[in-house]
Amino acid sequence: MDKFNDIESFSHGYKQFLNACKTERETAAKAAEMAKAAGFVPLDTVQALHPGDKVFTLYKNKAAALFVIGKKSLKSGMRLLCAHTDAPRLDIRPCPLYEKDGLGMLRTHYYGGIKKYQWTTIPLAIHGVIVKKGGERITVSIGENENEPVLYISDLPKHLSAEQAKKPMGDGINGENLNLVAASLTAEEEQAGLSLQQKLLALLNERYGIDEADLLSAELEIVPAGKARDAGLDGSLIAAYGHDDRSCVYAGLQAILHTDTPEHTAGLLLLDKEEVGNQGATGMKSHLLENLTARLLRLLNEDEPLAREEALEHSQMLSADVVLAMDPNYSHCFALGNTAHLGHGPAIVKYAGHFGKKDANDANAEFLALLRDVFDEAGIRWQTGEYGIMDLGGGGTMAPLPAQYGMETADCGIPLLSMHAPYELASKADVYEASRAYAAFLASDKDIEQYQ
Repeated sequence: MDKFNDIESFSHGYKQFLNACKTERETAAKAAEMAKAAGFVPLDTVQALHPGDKVFTLYKNKAAALFVIGKKSLKSGMRLLCAHTDAPRLDIRPCPLYEKDGLGMLRTHYYGGIKKYQWTTIPLAIHGVIVKKGGERITVSIGENENEPVLYISDLPKHLSAEQAKKPMGDGINGENLNLVAASLTAEEEQAGLSLQQKLLALLNERYGIDEADLLSAELEIVPAGKARDAGLDGSLIAAYGHDDRSCVYAGLQAILHTDTPEHTAGLLLLDKEEVGNQGATGMKSHLLENLTARLLRLLNEDEPLAREEALEHSQMLSADVVLAMDPNYSHCFALGNTAHLGHGPAIVKYAGHFGKKDANDANAEFLALLRDVFDEAGIRWQTGEYGIMDLGGGGTMAPLPAQYGMETADCGIPLLSMHAPYELASKADVYEASRAYAAFLASDKDIEQYQ
């Protein structure tokens, strides 16, 4: 019963986190806020580091990193978690405004792997920032408050969709159909000579003091409107936007925020752009991890030749990313006996990738044995998982990228139903247990040598 209460309390905080973190910028900012509240200090303000010190950095407002300095030399390796702050969505295009057939519209560009038809006929909100010439920053959020209007993407009514229904499901809605209904005119407004373009621009100027040109230097994201909700008649699940990958972000945050002076330095990386291939300055393909490692070595007075390479090679990382859960409606798509199930804890995924393990990390047997011991000794309920029937597709994670340094890396994440949908389903128990698993890993002093 006590564990049930712990799970419910943990889930309450997680739902609040999801409600506040609809974008990668909001997620990174919230992580920094939580780090400060837990006693972490900005890395840029530190002159030297010692065991037990807790530091964080917010990087380009889209990524964040937290570290708890361990007792052993950084060259002996770190225990790292890596999760991503971005989620599939729609982005407002740089020149979005147009009017057609009596409606004011906004053009979008989809981000990440989505089923386009799932984004029509649901309430949508807009979140993001507009940076004006000269650097003035304007934060935008419309559609989350019940007193605010929402945005909407229309679809053909059943009465006119005979031709659409003949198309393959993936072609029923194409990217150029994902345009937002943003305004309409009454007959009186038309008679007064008001155009929809003028109306939309007047609304934006009145609310945010911007003109059309300011949209060129904006990052405005379209996400499902509304809050995370308990799901299932028993309330054991959570329906929400952005479980992928903010469930692992939150579980990782709770783990490192409660980590005290580990043997090896513990770190949590929260990076952007995973859904589009880990590109860019805030993605895993950047040199951010290398640069942060070099900074830590310098502050620890361990900045010797090849120290960075040694620290990375001797590190261990969990790629904290979600995994597919068995869906009884489509069980024929999942690998029998090798698929994760809701409510059975986080899943270790030896390999993700596509078809014949293309682009997979394929974790070493020695590291998997180490993880088994870490989790079992901590009393963690865990399972294994794969990405479905091998010839149907697959999925990728960040795991292959840190593995390039020679560090031991494996995927370990939270099972989801309807991954990449506007609303995904996760088990409260799994998010809670994942945090316990991540905490056990960060505190572990097991060296891979004893398994080789």
